[in-house]
Amino acid sequence: MPSLKWRSLAVVCAVASAAASVLVATPAQADGPLRTHAAERGKFIGAALATGPLANETTYRNIAATEFNQVTAENAMKWDATEPNDNQYSFSGADQIVNFATQNNQQVHGHTLVWHSQTPGWVQGLNATNMRAAMNEHIATVVGRYANNATVVSWDVVNEVFNEDGTFRQSFWFNTLGQSFIADAFRAARAADPNARLCINDYNVEGINAKSTAMFNLVQSLRSQNVPVDCVGFQSHLAIQFGFPNDIQQNLQRFANLGVQVRITELDIRMQNPRNAQKDTTQAQYYTNVINACNAVTACAGVTIWGFTDRYSWIPDTFPSECCGLIYDNNYAQKPAYTAVHNALDGGTPSDTTPPTTPGTPTASNVT
Repeated sequence: MPSLKWRSLAVVCAVASAAASVLVATPAQADGPLRTHAAERGKFIGAALATGPLANETTYRNIAATEFNQVTAENAMKWDATEPNDNQYSFSGADQIVNFATQNNQQVHGHTLVWHSQTPGWVQGLNATNMRAAMNEHIATVVGRYANNATVVSWDVVNEVFNEDGTFRQSFWFNTLGQSFIADAFRAARAADPNARLCINDYNVEGINAKSTAMFNLVQSLRSQNVPVDCVGFQSHLAIQFGFPNDIQQNLQRFANLGVQVRITELDIRMQNPRNAQKDTTQAQYYTNVINACNAVTACAGVTIWGFTDRYSWIPDTFPSECCGLIYDNNYAQKPAYTAVHNALDGGTPSDTTPPTTPGTPTASNVT
């Protein structure tokens, strides 16, 4: 999943009344914002938000508040932001995101607890006993901080554990702790918040392939061991030059058949420079396809776009020859992709108006 500074990309529950207010069906409004039409379908439409522009740009803040009913912290809840030094926590950015969402009747999806990237060096050098202890303590502290906050309803507990061929990524987590760190992390998160929806998240798993099948087998195995994996996140960093994963709906459904919620977590659809009308049309069709796939799967809770304006996208910094992956341009003008998302959500007849009862690409494998 994209990281970088904000300049670069510049429900369970007994406490789920706030979630219910977001997700229950509402009367159709043909010209309403995205969040209205998502709610008509019992879905969320979300955006990853960066703390810098959220604090400093009125237009950014207004669009974020108006168009989306779910938000993910782009960087503010990651380990390097919340615990840069051992047992020295900082929640200013995370609290900023949560407070904004609370003020605007939005859900927060916490992102992310255990990941090989953006984890401080002091963690990476620990021995097995101390690394496991540090992981459990970090999860208990971060998840526990928001456990009684009805706005924070789900978490990416473990992120990006597979290589493209379906083997386990040789991260410092895996190399020190083996596969067991995954189950341990989920159990620690459940202990910290019994009501949160707990997700595993990865990229290049949108279609049926070696990587997504490895994810499927892992989720099936973990659930058979009563590990509390409630949901699977499909990042969906797509690019129009590589074609669309046409089996995405089938793939979402096979995971749903395991009894988990599914969701699109980090959607953007990049193109090669320069942007033009034909590429915009293709991009818009890809956005339509993703929304339609989620709409068609009852267990798909919603779609989160990784940002919303090209002004703060991670794409140009990571792929210098590519750009323009989001639904607003650099000047906050709506693109054809916005219209595509709006129209795919508009007119929805909810397949399920009951809120959830349990709470939650890049081509090169080293780019997240």
